[in-house]
Amino acid sequence: MKNLRIVVATLAFAGSVALVSSAAPKDKDNAKAEKLVDSGSFTVLMSGVRVATETFSIQQGASGSTISSQFKSAQGEQVAEQSSELQLTPSAELRKYEWKATAPEKVSATVLPNDAFLVATYTLGADNKPTAQNFLLPASTSILDDFFFIHREVLAWKYLASACKNEKGNLNCPHQKVQFGALNPHARTSMSVTIEFSGKDRVALGGAERELSKFVLSSEVGDWTFWLDDQFKLVRLRSDSGTEVIRD
Repeated sequence: MKNLRIVVATLAFAGSVALVSSAAPKDKDNAKAEKLVDSGSFTVLMSGVRVATETFSIQQGASGSTISSQFKSAQGEQVAEQSSELQLTPSAELRKYEWKATAPEKVSATVLPNDAFLVATYTLGADNKPTAQNFLLPASTSILDDFFFIHREVLAWKYLASACKNEKGNLNCPHQKVQFGALNPHARTSMSVTIEFSGKDRVALGGAERELSKFVLSSEVGDWTFWLDDQFKLVRLRSDSGTEVIRD
């Protein structure tokens, strides 16, 4: 089945050994090559008005995966530009995370695992000395940064790999909350989040009605409802405060 092959590719990203064994590379050249797992852009809406765009790509290779993203927002004279790169090991643990803001101010941060800690190093402006902050978190912690919505897709794939079962070519997900640890480098905070599968949902997108898989991502700062298509890609995301994110 076509959908199952796509699931195999995406869940390989999350380290689901049982599902990816049949999709293992057959030669050394393929093992070294990186595969484009997903790419595209999201439109960010507030009260129905477009306020920002995120452009992203996910590359997967034998040494792990790289999630790159660029976020741009322009509201009148206020312009915001940020970029991020998330590097994960083949088992979906954090290898390195970097984000940079060039407008309205220059800020950068790097997150690296160090034994039982994640160490975030921040720099504000070109002349400021870096400051470090330690988080007592393992490398398996998910990055859920502000403005980079593709991180929610990565977490969704972790959920699919850890909580759902492959039954005769179909994924069966529990209707119960599954907990994950997460770090928001922008906010300099860690948190516990949960994902719950809510079943199939018919949603109007791009002038057509589509049947999508619906999930709820909950945390202490609010809830996000998100929808995945039959290729298990994030196509819509909506916060309880009214922000909406739609794949272009």
